[in-house]
Amino acid sequence: MSGNDTAGLPSEAFFTPGTSSFTDFLAAYRPGLLPTTPTLPDGIRAAPDRFPHGTTVLALTYGDGVLIAGDRRATMGNLIAQRDLEKVHPTDDYTAVAFAGTVGLAVDMVRLFQVELTHFEKIEGIPMTLAGKATRLAAMIRQNLAQAMQGLAVVPLLAGYDLAAAEGEGGRIFALDAAGGLYEKRDFHAEGSGSPYARGALKKLYRPDLTRREAALAALQALYDAADEDSATGGPDLTRRIFPVVCLITEDGFERLSETETEELSREMILRRGERPDGPHAAP
Repeated sequence: MSGNDTAGLPSEAFFTPGTSSFTDFLAAYRPGLLPTTPTLPDGIRAAPDRFPHGTTVLALTYGDGVLIAGDRRATMGNLIAQRDLEKVHPTDDYTAVAFAGTVGLAVDMVRLFQVELTHFEKIEGIPMTLAGKATRLAAMIRQNLAQAMQGLAVVPLLAGYDLAAAEGEGGRIFALDAAGGLYEKRDFHAEGSGSPYARGALKKLYRPDLTRREAALAALQALYDAADEDSATGGPDLTRRIFPVVCLITEDGFERLSETETEELSREMILRRGERPDGPHAAP
């Protein structure tokens, strides 16, 4: 393949020393493959009911690390576009991203971020730091600003375990806005249309010393409260056996709770709600 062959990447691009950023590599040689490439003409705004949107995701730190979770519903206006959407994705062994916003762009951006981290490690020979990963993701979101202004925003939530942190402080949470603003959050955070209700639930349920099981139940309670108040957030679907995605990141790496465990915890939570519809009281 010649260097001017438009059917693929120039062959010399793969043998020329350059940046450790795969995103920068694509921007230089094949910018059309980037999910941040504008998809609408200037001045055109996407109708809010034409593209699936993901809704509520959350993260919280606990005794062993950090938990990140999300409901499964995607909506188009007042319609349910998908009932079993995966909004939480591992990006490497010690980080995961959950997203709210335009589903198609978000999924592509998560995949690109996964490649970005792998590419960096292969080029540099060491993994990127957790703070570096957050900064790199913020830069990718900032490149999507033009589409965000047209109504195609992606709002990710990054959770990870920092192997360099002091004992008991490894779990960290980073929130990002649609313009690429980066904010580290303490204890817990939520994004998406149901996030005010999820954060309200976590305010009364959160403790720094939560166990693995307690943290998972707190996340499920928060998502249940969000679904109870926000029509765009989906609660546990016992009939279809569709339950929230709950993932943990500790010094041992990323772990997604099995469907069996998530179902068991969800059913336990719903049984308790039968006795106390508004959920558990805050700990004294």
